[in-house]
Amino acid sequence: MHLIAPADERTDALHAALAAARALTPDGIGMVGYGVAELIDGEGRLKQLVPFHNLITDAGDLYIAGKIIAAIAPASPAAPTAANGMKLGTASTAATKADAGLATYLTASNVAFDATYPQTANLGAGLGVNAVYRTTWVAGVATSATINEVAIVNDQATNADTSAANTYSRAVLTTVNKTASDSLAITWNWKALGA
Repeated sequence: MHLIAPADERTDALHAALAAARALTPDGIGMVGYGVAELIDGEGRLKQLVPFHNLITDAGDLYIAGKIIAAIAPASPAAPTAANGMKLGTASTAATKADAGLATYLTASNVAFDATYPQTANLGAGLGVNAVYRTTWVAGVATSATINEVAIVNDQATNADTSAANTYSRAVLTTVNKTASDSLAITWNWKALGA
């Protein structure tokens, strides 16, 4: 599907999301999360652009720390279960470090990351590096007038709410009304600041 939307609108939305994320206290090793939800109509036109910032959960902190030390000798600890997709919800309950999944899971919204994701984006000397996740819900999938939350999870294959241990990050969105002919793409960055 070809997206018909000015690139500067997406850039402005990402900047707005990053500015909101910068106002947060960095999580642990200096990571903040931010992104953009893009709602696209059946003709490929941008209907809604929603910048957001997230909260990396307690499980997300464990995930990041576990990934950093995985397979390093002499202890060579096992890697944690990898994040493998996103899930949507319909509640607007604020995110917390101890989030136990989504407040209200949207049935059949468990979708894997897009084929070429996740990726890393080196922002340049002294500027940090983004871990970039992206998931697209195509037309007919996860139709709802009240999409208000999204989570990065490690149990994407399960069509059910996720547990605290499976929820690495959660964000509350401005309400998205996804009709049956719309698609929704969420691009989510975890920025390592090295702070």
